[in-house]
Amino acid sequence: MTKPLAGIRVLDLTNVLAGPFCCHQLAHMGADVIKVEAPGRGDLARQLGADPELNAAHMGVSFLAQNAGKRSVTVNFKHPDGKALFLRLVATADVVVENFRPGVMDRLGLGYNALRDVKPDLIYCAISGFGQDGPWVDRPAYDQIIQGVSGVMSITGDADSAPLRVGYPVTDTVGGMTAAFAIASALNARPRGCFIDCSMLESVLATMGWVVSNHLIAGAVPAAHGNENPTSAPSGAFQTGDGLINIAANKDEQWVLLSDHLGLATLRDDPDYATREDRKRNRHTLRARIEAALTDHTARDLARDLNRIGVPAGAVMSVADVLDHPQVAKRGLLSQFTEVPGVGRDISVVNTGVKLDGAPLEVGTPPPELGAHATEVWGALGLNASDIRDLTEKGAI
Repeated sequence: MTKPLAGIRVLDLTNVLAGPFCCHQLAHMGADVIKVEAPGRGDLARQLGADPELNAAHMGVSFLAQNAGKRSVTVNFKHPDGKALFLRLVATADVVVENFRPGVMDRLGLGYNALRDVKPDLIYCAISGFGQDGPWVDRPAYDQIIQGVSGVMSITGDADSAPLRVGYPVTDTVGGMTAAFAIASALNARPRGCFIDCSMLESVLATMGWVVSNHLIAGAVPAAHGNENPTSAPSGAFQTGDGLINIAANKDEQWVLLSDHLGLATLRDDPDYATREDRKRNRHTLRARIEAALTDHTARDLARDLNRIGVPAGAVMSVADVLDHPQVAKRGLLSQFTEVPGVGRDISVVNTGVKLDGAPLEVGTPPPELGAHATEVWGALGLNASDIRDLTEKGAI
């Protein structure tokens, strides 16, 4: 199978997560992604993760997670020879992705207008916390900052725990995915060439559709509802004999099926639970009645039985449990790389969650050591070993 972005070259100038995650998607779609890193230190994510030894080796788990399939070179953008070499590389590229603070690339003389002079049909994507203009344009941004200012934390948790951080860097990954979608779309335009301004703040707000729209259109005040689904009842997480189960009886017919299965058919005659709106108003008493009927059930067995009769349900599982489950383990979400250079052992990393024509998207090479592809990439531009050595000694690469 020819991947959709085969033949497309992407220069990945990004650090940590939003930008690398964006280019991770593009690499799996077939793009030739060249990671252009700072000499000596590279992507900050090389020093981040739960394994201190890998951090010290500049192959941190945070880096390994989204850089498989990429090639790595180093360039000093502040050195005139490094800048000149980078411009030669830009001339071979279709896309440049960066997530520096707005204005940094312009001050280096490597902003969109300068690069467009070298490659007129270049797609240039700038990912930032707040976009390229506005009163917060100069603020630094990390995922937790965006989670806070976006309102995500204000609606996460319940009345006792909110505001609460989402348990993974959701705004970084949403920002990266939004940028990848914009780049893939821009590659389809004719003529090609544009500047993409991707704001992490706006990207995550765009995914909060019902919350934002209920506020804008219906005047509803966004609130933290914990494990309850405020749009229906019974819909949320319920305690069983051995753990939590999510049940989403959002339709009247699903409510009938659920109440019959649990021996609670008489509740349908109670005016407190007669309609969807009645059940929403009395969701907490309804929860207590349902949970009293679940004490003799296990979450996974109940989920299996409810799904069989047409009531959406799923046990609340740990990350380790779901990764081991055949639903995930057998579908090709994970790639294994053996004896990874710089790591010294086998690793497993997550792909994209997409299959094309029945085949999972994978890349053929592990995350690269810093500068591992200097000879390969610079050699393709006509540099020989002596040239590369000279530029290295000068501090340009």
